[in-house]
Amino acid sequence: MLQGTPILVLKEGTERERGKSATQNNIAAARAIADAVRSTLGPRGMDKMLVDSMGDITITNDGVTILKEVDVEHPAAKMIVEVAKTQDQQCGDGTTTAVVLAGELLKRAEALLEQNIHPTVITRGYQIALQEGQRLLEKEIGTTVKIDDEKMLIDCATTAMGSKGVFGSRDELAKIAVHAVRKIVEKRGDRVVADVDQIKVEKRHGGTIGDTELIDGIILDKERGHPRMPRMVKGAKIALVNSALEIKKTEIESKINIKSVNQIQSFLDEEDKTFRRMAEQVKASGANVLITQKGIDDVVLHYLAKEGVFALKQVKESDMQKLARATGGKIVTGLKELSSSDLGAAQLVEEKKVGDEDMTYVTGCANPRSVSILIRGGTEHVTQEVDRSIHDALKVVASVIEDGVICPGGGATEIDLSVKLRKFAPSVGGREQLAVEAFAQSLESVPWALAENGGYDAINTLIELRGAHDGPSANRNVGVNLGDGKAADMWKMHVVEPLRVKRQALTSAVEVANMVLRIDDIIASKKTSAGPPGGAGGHDH
Repeated sequence: MLQGTPILVLKEGTERERGKSATQNNIAAARAIADAVRSTLGPRGMDKMLVDSMGDITITNDGVTILKEVDVEHPAAKMIVEVAKTQDQQCGDGTTTAVVLAGELLKRAEALLEQNIHPTVITRGYQIALQEGQRLLEKEIGTTVKIDDEKMLIDCATTAMGSKGVFGSRDELAKIAVHAVRKIVEKRGDRVVADVDQIKVEKRHGGTIGDTELIDGIILDKERGHPRMPRMVKGAKIALVNSALEIKKTEIESKINIKSVNQIQSFLDEEDKTFRRMAEQVKASGANVLITQKGIDDVVLHYLAKEGVFALKQVKESDMQKLARATGGKIVTGLKELSSSDLGAAQLVEEKKVGDEDMTYVTGCANPRSVSILIRGGTEHVTQEVDRSIHDALKVVASVIEDGVICPGGGATEIDLSVKLRKFAPSVGGREQLAVEAFAQSLESVPWALAENGGYDAINTLIELRGAHDGPSANRNVGVNLGDGKAADMWKMHVVEPLRVKRQALTSAVEVANMVLRIDDIIASKKTSAGPPGGAGGHDH
């Protein structure tokens, strides 16, 4: 105000919230998101049914899928959704845990703000607690394991799938996931890398979840280009071409003037000769299977069929690269460059009917560095949920193979960190120690939610867990047994998780909580409303 005249800096219609009300609104929005997914945590978690604007249905209890499908409006809530996405990209599993932790950290921070503790103090305390938590995870809680221990990898995969809707067949699916990842592991320098993108996952409804299979090779959602081609090629020599087997139009505009009927015929003959030459070039290279990324002219397909060559056209680029890795072939740009040294090899290329459609199987590759999983299930919704479960399991197994460190699941890691951080808090001193204590309390929300979703008394479970992790006979591996709601040793129950999942969940939860807490002013521009059609305000004449 200048001499009683208000000065408007912001545009008219801009909404502004500042101070405590801004922080409180942000915390409330973030907590609402966390509460929405909280009931899906753990093996006894419930599912959500999401219906989008087109009427498509998704049934899942995968945290990140729920948050991606829900159209979130509030900016602070959007930040929480980002946490789940990051967790999914990095680890595949632990998305719900990360979101629940972020919501709980903000809830505890609200109580501290009411005691007039400044947000900066809280964020600093959370940061200190996070650093100590990471140290404890690395030094005291994580256990190094041999990455060729198949049983342990299967345990990790089963734990990751435990909360999904595939409970009945998770043992089979876990084995498939482990075998698939072990096939694509490679050494780069002194690191072991497992790139899950090298595993092609195809879904087909029909059959049961038990029909899901791992294929040592690649399955393509394509059928042969011509009905006279063989359905099956044994001892396949595969040519991978990424140019079209068609006569191209010229770049510049061109016309052909034909003066007599004979010229038409010789023009057609020449075209036919070109097509025949293409088929002969394929045959001359020794290939009996041709897979191209672009189109193949019908006449070429006819000549290829005559030569007994199995051809597929318009295959995706990502599939071409997987085929090259699986068969050991090289992708060539044109037929002129194609030689026998570029061909990939597979024992069998076969067209099979899966459900209602034909698919091509390229199997029996000598040393496939890319494999496929074909998912089956009664309905489309089932196959989608199996797909999400397999994705989590693959990522988790890859994390263990890359890092070689695991920790107990079932809330055991969180409760252990919580007990240790409570003892650590007084050494921090100052007001920050209150934030460290709040952080320790927040960690208890994970075992609490697990017990609550299992239908047990969360308070009793938590008291029992605290007792098991503290005192002379403390056992850091004790978590919630969802069979009876009591405390049990998670190692003995084979409930284990990669350390990376826990580390990432803590880091991203703290980062987003700190970001929300530091906001004290929200300036939202007025939403622009669409004007009348035909440019600026229309006039009647």
